[in-house]
Amino acid sequence: MLNDTIAAIATGDQKGAISIIRLSGEDSFSIIQSLVNVDVNTFEGNSIHHAWIKDNDELVDEVVLNVFRVPNSFTGEDVIEINCHGGIYITRKVLGLLLARGARLANPGEFSQRAYLNNKIDLSQAEAINDLINAKNELSASSAVNSLRGSTAKLIEPLEEELTQILANIEANIDYPEYDDVKQLTEEEILPAIEKWIIQMDKIVDDAKQSISIREGIKTAILGKPNVGKSSILNALLHEEKAIVTDIAGTTRDLVEGNITVGGVPLNLIDTAGIRESDDVVEKIGIERSLKALEEAELVIVVLDDSNHLTSEDEEILEKTKDKERIIVYNKMDLGMHSEGVHTSAIQGDVEELKKAIEDKFKDALPLAKGNTLNNTRQLGLAMQAKQSMLDAKKTLEDGFELDVVTIDLQKCWESLREITGKAHREDLLDEIFSRFCLGK
Repeated sequence: MLNDTIAAIATGDQKGAISIIRLSGEDSFSIIQSLVNVDVNTFEGNSIHHAWIKDNDELVDEVVLNVFRVPNSFTGEDVIEINCHGGIYITRKVLGLLLARGARLANPGEFSQRAYLNNKIDLSQAEAINDLINAKNELSASSAVNSLRGSTAKLIEPLEEELTQILANIEANIDYPEYDDVKQLTEEEILPAIEKWIIQMDKIVDDAKQSISIREGIKTAILGKPNVGKSSILNALLHEEKAIVTDIAGTTRDLVEGNITVGGVPLNLIDTAGIRESDDVVEKIGIERSLKALEEAELVIVVLDDSNHLTSEDEEILEKTKDKERIIVYNKMDLGMHSEGVHTSAIQGDVEELKKAIEDKFKDALPLAKGNTLNNTRQLGLAMQAKQSMLDAKKTLEDGFELDVVTIDLQKCWESLREITGKAHREDLLDEIFSRFCLGK
């Protein structure tokens, strides 16, 4: 598949001032030469040129060609980007001419895939391109840019280096015990290196869990008994009438959701049905869904009525949420008893204290979410697999098994670790190991 030449509209199939059509592959220059009025074979790489696209003798469009020659291009192949006028018809017309001259329509993500296969970027950088395109907030965009610059590889490579060194030393002991310059290893020497590695990976995994959660939006449940103002708080935060608000207790029967960013922190808000004892079949279903939302929530906003004393229902909700990350809010402060804590008057749109409380709760986590961490659940899952394999190796060692048995778990760890950035697996492990030892000469 890498031997053919691919083409696609890089700017989307839509009306605009300019469209860019990307062409990549060994036939890029011959295909474009058949369509333009200039000699592209004389163009140097990393250059820009004016041209006219022709369909036989008919002029189709005036364009600018961005020329990149192998290997100095995004894909590592010959690449030509055609900047044409941005109409849907003309863009499709130029693309159709490229396909008629021998190019193949690219699959989704295929330019990035070729960049990865041609070692222009690693797998985490390829993922970062897609993450940047799909970023919905500043945190996601900042994280993707960091990963695009190689931050994920820089995070993983020290652990990979330490693990490779452990494996190299063990295999040298197993395969070349007769060599005087090979130090004989014992459990007491290998175990501290493994424990140090686990501590480092623990931090990477914990940081990734927190940062991924924040970037994707904190699952936030607004909880309270009926008629305390949960829906009013949701509406005030969203600046829209998302949830129905009445004086009738139990108005909200189902979950109402919305998204908002507070102090740079994206929240996925869920307004829940009021929690109380009820004989109403529909309301009981809503309450069950509220309790399920509580289980899944990463942050709970517990709403209490500041105009009344706490009730048994309030006490029950406080008890249910005591082990959750939460903010307790006293709503109806305009009618209130001035209790200590975070106050709102949601019906008047005053939720500033709540916003400040949310911002304060996550302000220390924001730099982490923007910083150098693993960027998605695939990378996190592989990191957790690597950690588990290292824990298995530690137990195997502590149980008194020989070093060659321990290497089984260490190699699993090594493979999971290298999958994060898309490097090769077992087949090049030996090359790395023997590049460190001059043993067979």
